[in-house]
Amino acid sequence: MQNLATKFENLTIQSDFIFKKVMSRKRICIHLLEELLQIKIADISYFEAEKSLEPDYASRGIRLDIIVADDKNTHYNLEMQVNNIKNPDTKNYVLPKRTRYYQALMDIDLLQKGQEYDLLPPSFVIFICVFDFFAKGNYVYTFKKRCLEDLELELPDEATTMILNTKGSHGNISKDIKSFYDYVNNHIINSDFTKQIDDEISYLKLDTKVRREFMLLEARLLDERREGRADEKVSIAKLMLAKGCYSLQEIIELTGLSIDDIEKLKNDMHVEKQA
Repeated sequence: MQNLATKFENLTIQSDFIFKKVMSRKRICIHLLEELLQIKIADISYFEAEKSLEPDYASRGIRLDIIVADDKNTHYNLEMQVNNIKNPDTKNYVLPKRTRYYQALMDIDLLQKGQEYDLLPPSFVIFICVFDFFAKGNYVYTFKKRCLEDLELELPDEATTMILNTKGSHGNISKDIKSFYDYVNNHIINSDFTKQIDDEISYLKLDTKVRREFMLLEARLLDERREGRADEKVSIAKLMLAKGCYSLQEIIELTGLSIDDIEKLKNDMHVEKQA
């Protein structure tokens, strides 16, 4: 396994960490949005990168990569997606429902308590995917709500979801978006725009503060993974204890927990049962 220093040096635009840093540069983020949507943007304001949205204690919080608002108060959420993830339980791909959830939580966050619904600003959820989710070959898949009985009738909720396919082969995109795709896919620099991005990444990798931030982030993620594995071991041990057909030694061997840990679990389960 490569050490963190080597991992940092090998980071590309496909990395969430680098993508957030690069898109935190106004000139790059604005140009990407202008070229993608074929609009003019005078300025953008940033909400914090990797913004956490947790509407209440019972909801599933999310971390958004980049959220910006332009000078016309249109809001954009930009996400880099490297893996086409499946739910291991249902075997369903999670991307479509993920975009729906991101849009919903953005709307909750954007609408102040007590405000009228019509004050919700226009919004775009944009997923930059290094895979073709729909296998149609399009460079871009843009979704809005339409009436099934009259496909010309669009629901004017001003919410748009865009799935970008960097592996696409057809459709109408600008030269700079195509060059951005080439850069994301194969690190090919064939435009001033991708030269700016590549230079920015080079500067980031020379910045000791950015390096330190990456190291701390990786350490935090490692701790979270370890905690997740520990929780999984405890859950398995509880299940084995509840079944009552496993010996103490079998539970130790299968979970890796200590005798003291398992005895504590037994006592806790007994107390819960008596309560």
